[in-house]
Amino acid sequence: MPHISLESHLPGITGLLEYSKETAQPIRELTQFLLRGPSSLTEAERELIATVVSHGNECVFCTTAHTAAADLLAGETQTAQKVKENISTAPVSQKMKALLTIAALTRQSGKSVTAEHIEEAKVAGATDVEIHDTVLIASLFCLYNRYVDGLGTALPENPAYYLTLADRLVNHGYTRLPNGYDHLKK
Repeated sequence: MPHISLESHLPGITGLLEYSKETAQPIRELTQFLLRGPSSLTEAERELIATVVSHGNECVFCTTAHTAAADLLAGETQTAQKVKENISTAPVSQKMKALLTIAALTRQSGKSVTAEHIEEAKVAGATDVEIHDTVLIASLFCLYNRYVDGLGTALPENPAYYLTLADRLVNHGYTRLPNGYDHLKK
């Protein structure tokens, strides 16, 4: 049961973003830019960063949503699962392993990221922009995870909701649907 009155047909972050459209707008714009805007990191790789951070923060809604989006973008379901289990043995490039490690460390504390971690990422081929964006995405998802769990948002009743949400995130992005979310009412 959410700690504040939210629309019952909108689980997780969607209900919070609809609750306060004014504060939601800049957050949505930043998320859209970071996860769907121009980048040398693929959209799937950026979703993996969101997945690793959300998983580490034990945010069930965000972990499940971004795992589903990463899976849809990648066209398979193994990589996100393996990344959540163990970054160092996951089937991703050395550069992504280094960036995902930085994301996981950022989740713990920004001060956990050391010059050695940055150097490892650079040696593996990461650019300064990719390192910057990784830390910013990780920080943003810490905000989202705490927002979702701090206000006790509901999980969807039907797990298939996450597949629909992943499709929306992949094909529409992080902006608000033009006609809102009334179509999700039962």
